[in-house]
Amino acid sequence: MLNDLALTALDGSPFATDLTGKVVLFVNVASRCGLTPQYNGLQALAEEKRDDGLVIVGVPCNQFGAQEPGSADEIATFCSVTYGVDFPLLEKQDVNGAGRSPLYQWLVGSEAGGGKDIEWNFGKFLVGKDGAVLERFAPTVPPEDPSLRSAIDAALAS
Repeated sequence: MLNDLALTALDGSPFATDLTGKVVLFVNVASRCGLTPQYNGLQALAEEKRDDGLVIVGVPCNQFGAQEPGSADEIATFCSVTYGVDFPLLEKQDVNGAGRSPLYQWLVGSEAGGGKDIEWNFGKFLVGKDGAVLERFAPTVPPEDPSLRSAIDAALAS
């Protein structure tokens, strides 16, 4: 379950955002990817649904084409200045392979995760209020996609 994981914020401090009873959308992100403009939609979604209980959590990853090479400070500055991101970001981590982080071991290993490797940057996992993984969305599914929005709304309503 989500609450059993020790998460680390981008700045290296313990992740302080309380996710208890929240609907969480985890997204592996990168600053130099063709899908990077999804940050606009993710930020809009975060602002729109924040008061309803949605928390978007970005997880920088440099495993796909070395598209997230920056330091924590560079990533934070890029996200804030370029896209106005104010949702929380975790430390950079591996989402595939032998070094897969505990978070992604849990997400990918869940029934919804299907045990399949992350395909690319901006893969999405929706976690319900009970801390269980509900659904996985491909990197090409943008934040505005009706299927993603519907799943988020259903999770928020449960």
